[in-house]
Amino acid sequence: MDGIAFEDLAVGQTASFSKTITEADILMFAAVSGDTNPVHIDAEAAAASMFKERIAHGMLSASLISTVLGTKLPGPGTIYLGQSLKFRAPVRIGETVTARVTVTALDPAKRRATLETVCTVKGKPVVEGEAQVMVAPRA
Repeated sequence: MDGIAFEDLAVGQTASFSKTITEADILMFAAVSGDTNPVHIDAEAAAASMFKERIAHGMLSASLISTVLGTKLPGPGTIYLGQSLKFRAPVRIGETVTARVTVTALDPAKRRATLETVCTVKGKPVVEGEAQVMVAPRA
């Protein structure tokens, strides 16, 4: 595993990942998750909703946090222990979501890190939360 070792983490470290959400992403997420809420997959039903158009699943945007944790910071080998989430705004097809994580606390005794997690579209938060992860020690 090539992730960042616990000993090499520092409060304030940050990493991010961006993805433009496509119709295919929404349909595949609906298929994988089983969440076929019409606001995500039915244009007519979504047009009658408070959003006036189809939106991405909140958990699709939130899943990009896992991308950052598992591939960048701390990276491969990270064990995801917990996540709080608050959904702040909808994400529409064609919008680019940027997931950013920032180390806010380190627990050396347990090799655990706490990270602020934020997903934004055009600089505005769409998902906010906090993650707890276990991080491998230096080999």
